Amino acid sequence: MNKRAITAAPVDDTIAARWSPRAFDETRPVEPEKLLSVLEAARWAPSCFGDEPWRYIVCDRFADAASWQSLLACLAEKNRLWAKHAPVLMVACADSLFRQNGNPNRWGQHDTGAASVSLCLQATALGLASHQMGGFDIDAVRQAFAVPERFMPMSVIAVGYAGKIDNLHEDFRAMETGERQRQPLGENFFAGAWGKGVKL
Repeated sequence: MNKRAITAAPVDDTIAARWSPRAFDETRPVEPEKLLSVLEAARWAPSCFGDEPWRYIVCDRFADAASWQSLLACLAEKNRLWAKHAPVLMVACADSLFRQNGNPNRWGQHDTGAASVSLCLQATALGLASHQMGGFDIDAVRQAFAVPERFMPMSVIAVGYAGKIDNLHEDFRAMETGERQRQPLGENFFAGAWGKGVKL
């Protein structure tokens, strides 16, 4: 399904094409070279002091069904209804400390988000769909995957090929076909002072 963003200013085609579908083709695996490519895109994201605070636990149903099932079980019930069709689930974790000196890294979560956006954009460029979700049990992820305390599980990302909307649970079909929307540019982007919206 094509749900290109209707932008107020021109943006790169990959950015306009990226969106977060819930309909995945459960029969089609993600090729290993494409999966490595999306991870490589995340690897080259910017980070404070080049610290690379992100860690991703990648669970591929076609390569390791047990780890994939473990991560699926950590999701909120409503997310499991659609994410069960995604062939790849991964959890993005952010380091709270700098690896170089052990001091607190207050930018770790921000930088991990930047890496995840790079991952999702590369997925789009390769013809894959991706969907980040916050609806999961952090403690369950920590226990299932032995995540050290210094790392915060930030999101679970579903990756795969787009599937048929008819296969989606009925609760999600309207969202899948509905128009994409964002706040006007001047609502969140300010020119020189708080609240002074930028103008095109």
